[in-house]
Amino acid sequence: MSAGESRIPPTWAKARAFSPSHKFVALSHLRRLRGCEQVAAVCYRMHSSAIEFLLVQTRGGRWTFPKGSAEPGLTHAQAAALEAFEEAGVHGRMEEASFARYSRRKRGALSESAAELAVNAHLCEVLWLGTPQESGRNPSWFSPEKAKRRLREDRSSGDGAELASVVDRAVARIHRLRRTINSEDALQQVHFTIDHRASLPVRNKKLLKRRKP
Repeated sequence: MSAGESRIPPTWAKARAFSPSHKFVALSHLRRLRGCEQVAAVCYRMHSSAIEFLLVQTRGGRWTFPKGSAEPGLTHAQAAALEAFEEAGVHGRMEEASFARYSRRKRGALSESAAELAVNAHLCEVLWLGTPQESGRNPSWFSPEKAKRRLREDRSSGDGAELASVVDRAVARIHRLRRTINSEDALQQVHFTIDHRASLPVRNKKLLKRRKP
């Protein structure tokens, strides 16, 4: 499905009176929570009976999985699917439960406590690729061994090894899914629409709707 342009209806611009609820959370607190945990989409396809992984480049040129912050109002799997769609144009089937969890260090952080981010990795079988919403990501396919080499580049030995282990765990998970008769139940198809009627705080008002294939 081609991506459309999201426009805010005029009625949204009007201020409306409302009764505040008894419980509320400060926006600054929500932003801090949003930055503490991230999600990644470990995207793969079967090419001539061989597994290939889809990686994208950061603005600094390093290879990585499509990833970003957990989104309020979305499950981690939905947020990971949204990142894959925006960064690599992925349409496919996403596994709801994460199969791996790793740590990410932000470059330029002054202290390790501020730099550590937990990333929940979700498996995504790519059915087809559209045009990425974000430019300069250069989505590319790699064999498992080449993907591990790319993920180790320009990283410390510890960080590179941790990302390489995610690839190994993904390969093992994919083999298990392919041996399972009901693997369709583990991976659910996702597609993207623009819906002005909903008010989830999702970038550009793009909402994920899930359906089984």
